[in-house]
Amino acid sequence: MNATIAAFLISLISCLLIIRYQHLHSHITGDSELSGPQKFHHTIVPRIGGAAILLGLLTASVVRWIQDIPTDIDLGIILACSLPAALMGLTEDITKRIGVRTRLIATVCSALLAGYYLSAWISRIDVMGVDYLLAIPAISIIFTCIAIAGLANAYNIIDGFNGLASMVAIIALLAITYVAIRVNDSSIAIAALVMVGALAGFFLWNYPRGLIFLGDGGAYLIGFWIAALSILLVSRNSTISPWFAVLVNCYPIFEALFSIWRRKVHQGKSPGQADASHFHSLIYRRIIRWAYISGVAYKDHEANARTSPYLWFLSSLAVIPAILWWQHTWLLQLSGLLFIISYVYLYIMIVKFKTPSWMR
Repeated sequence: MNATIAAFLISLISCLLIIRYQHLHSHITGDSELSGPQKFHHTIVPRIGGAAILLGLLTASVVRWIQDIPTDIDLGIILACSLPAALMGLTEDITKRIGVRTRLIATVCSALLAGYYLSAWISRIDVMGVDYLLAIPAISIIFTCIAIAGLANAYNIIDGFNGLASMVAIIALLAITYVAIRVNDSSIAIAALVMVGALAGFFLWNYPRGLIFLGDGGAYLIGFWIAALSILLVSRNSTISPWFAVLVNCYPIFEALFSIWRRKVHQGKSPGQADASHFHSLIYRRIIRWAYISGVAYKDHEANARTSPYLWFLSSLAVIPAILWWQHTWLLQLSGLLFIISYVYLYIMIVKFKTPSWMR
């Protein structure tokens, strides 16, 4: 717990200092683009919350090193593996000049490092025929890189409103912690709780007022960390179904896949092109925004903050079954299918202006 508390305090204080002295650096670190399709804030806000989380994790790693408690997974190694993705994201947050392809390559590099130094390779998904292919090292490596880089980018996609990505990540990490404790894998539990601590320090400043943003660096760091721990937990414990890892991350994964399909197939656009048709964007525009009488009132931070709990709840619809049935593949697969059906149904209903009354 000392490492978790240290991560929380350093992240909390670092965010405070970034916010307090933003007048000195906002011309470099601020999110000054206020008119984009995915922009829902109306003042310049620092977008380097990922730096505070990174400092929190670094401090936690030092605390664990000082304590010198034997563990088979070193926090420092996980953190080192995350650096290509996190630092490239932070570079984009500062320069605003790093392309999507370059950032994707950086996340793939982090995935390769995690696979090599942590043995975080995906070797089974309990699907007939696929597991035989994953037994081939080259295919396992490619699949792992796609999975880790994909989840890192998925968290960047859902990072659209105050507290959204960070709380979804906390929910997933607590689920990983619970199952890790159930199978006596203390190393995974510690690594998950340390990230929870760092995220909690950030969350208190990000929600509800949005005084600081995760930025690309924070989103990539969170996505990588959760992906690596999910893979490690399954690969190190044969009693855990690989579909636990899928279901814990089902909301960001399906949001990313659905966004790619929507842009490429339905709209005929590049998958990397930003739009305002994400689930969280629709909830803001067609549920939260309409709840305000004034045509201007919906722009304040309260309307922004009211959006996130809808997605926290949606994410929990997949995470709760994952916690309950982490050993049972067919129940997890069925739960995943029900989640996708629910997601698509609600999305279509909102698009057609037929939002269920309970959502309003």
